[in-house]
Amino acid sequence: MKVEQIYTGCIAHAAYYIESKGEAAVFDPLREVQPYLDRAASDHAKIKYVFETHFHADFVSGHLDLQKKAGSEIVFGPGGKPAYKATTAYDGQIFELGDYKIKVIHTPGHTMESTTYLLMDENGEEHGIITGDTLFIGDVGRPDLAQHVVSELTEEKLAGHLYDSLRNKIMPLSDDLIVYPNHGAGSACGKMMSKETTDTLGNQKKYNYALQEMTKEEFIKALLTGLTPPPGYFPQNVLMNIKGYDSLDTIMERATKPLDADAFELLANQSNALMLDTRDASDFAKGFIPNSINIGLNGNFAQWVGEMIPDVKQEILLITAPGKEKESITRLSRVGYDFTIGYLEDGFDTWSQSGKDVETINRITAQEFERQYNTAEPLVIDVRKESEYNSEHVINAVNVPLNQMNQHLSQFPKDKPFIVHCAGGYRSMIASAILKQRGWDNFADVIGGFKDIKETKTAISEYVCPTTML
Repeated sequence: MKVEQIYTGCIAHAAYYIESKGEAAVFDPLREVQPYLDRAASDHAKIKYVFETHFHADFVSGHLDLQKKAGSEIVFGPGGKPAYKATTAYDGQIFELGDYKIKVIHTPGHTMESTTYLLMDENGEEHGIITGDTLFIGDVGRPDLAQHVVSELTEEKLAGHLYDSLRNKIMPLSDDLIVYPNHGAGSACGKMMSKETTDTLGNQKKYNYALQEMTKEEFIKALLTGLTPPPGYFPQNVLMNIKGYDSLDTIMERATKPLDADAFELLANQSNALMLDTRDASDFAKGFIPNSINIGLNGNFAQWVGEMIPDVKQEILLITAPGKEKESITRLSRVGYDFTIGYLEDGFDTWSQSGKDVETINRITAQEFERQYNTAEPLVIDVRKESEYNSEHVINAVNVPLNQMNQHLSQFPKDKPFIVHCAGGYRSMIASAILKQRGWDNFADVIGGFKDIKETKTAISEYVCPTTML
């Protein structure tokens, strides 16, 4: 049995495609569905089913566009009752796909409708399980997301359900089964996922901490320890997946509006649109439109858009590297940001050549950071995650994680200079753009971040100083 994993690294997402005798199925598709349609066409197959493992929080699924364009039947597990036409399967139900069979295994815990799909080949042999966010490689799904949509579903209740699902539904299955999860390392849907994206169930029973022998109470404690708050856009994506959304074609038509510098400026002034610059940090620092923010495509773009732009319905005006307009729009739509209303034609050069105002970011090398650190003892603000800071940091640096900076702007002084850094320069440029937008101009950003700082002789501490942390 051939199962094709279609992995998208920028959001650590795995969709799956299987085909038998001209009938195909897609599991947990991304928003842009053309690659699945093309894959089926190459097999001379019809996409009969779109199986959803749950109502996703970290991305908007492409099931509705596949239903529209391929006539596919959307299938959710028990309890999955969306506001559009779909089949809600029962536990143990079997769907036929050519010579293959797909069995529904209800595995609540990550969410109440979470479902695992057991794949059986043409000989009736069990091949693998598509687990969604129930079981990852090295981890399991976090149980604290559903409560942001349904308040009575506490994380303790869901963790208890997940304990039962894993032990009563998943672990009794054969060790030879291949585990096909919905995410890998880098996803915010778990806390310690492996970089590997498949494994055997037998190996997971040996090495996955959540499948080891323990009581339900011990499991709940282990699962909830170390969870960080989920990105703010997660509940909004869940509701989009439940209630429905615009076709990607509609979004592209609305967004694909090239604007010259004057038209761009006029629309920015007349609307409440956010100016989002998706160029690399180094290009942005050299020159950008005043009041625009930078979240570069060459990084965890979707994650940081979701962290830093609170409302998925926010109107957006794009500034991109030439030729990156469609990619930027598509990647915004993956996480539900559907209201791009235009982009600067031919990118930032159009703006700079028009003679309009331009801002820059002061950046320094790690060597200059070392010189200032040793002579002027500047305030250093580290915008990495708390866990990164705890592991190792510049002595006396203050930790303000990027996703918390809007709540802690008072930590950034206006009456004295300071230096900002992250791990490699991506997150600190997001922070720098936001600071510029809010009126700060007395800081520098470190090129190469902590990675380059470590290569200098700057004092580094392996121990956290609680008084310097938020």
